[in-house]
Amino acid sequence: QLQLVESGGGLVQAGGSLRLSCAASERSLHNYAIGWFRQAPGKEREGVSCITNSLGSVDYADSVQGRFTISRDNAKKTVYLQMNSLKPEDTAVYYCAAVLTFRRCVLSDWNYAYWGQGTQVTVAS
Repeated sequence: QLQLVESGGGLVQAGGSLRLSCAASERSLHNYAIGWFRQAPGKEREGVSCITNSLGSVDYADSVQGRFTISRDNAKKTVYLQMNSLKPEDTAVYYCAAVLTFRRCVLSDWNYAYWGQGTQVTVAS
C-alpha cells in the first residue's frame, strides 16, 4: 500500500512562498500520477495541481496558474509544490494524492486512490 506524507506547510505572509513536499513509501513513483488538493474550512476540496507519471506533463487550477509549480524527483520518491505569491485565499489544508496510471493526470479527487494526511498552509494578510 502506497503511503504519502506531506510536509512544508506553515504560516506565511501574503506575497510569500512555501514549498510543500509529498514523500512516498514506494520504491518508485514512476507509474503514479500525483495530485495536490486543498480544502479550506467550510469549502469543498479542490484540485490545485497534478503531474503525470514519469512523462511529467502537468496541470494547474486557474486560481494558481503562474504562481504554483509542481515537480517530481523520482529518485527521491518526492513530489513538490512550489507556491509563490501566496494569497490569503490560498489558506487551506493541502493534500497530496496518487493513482497508478499512465494516463494524463486530472484534478478530480475521485480519480486518486492514495492520500496523505495533509499539511496546513496559512497565509496572513
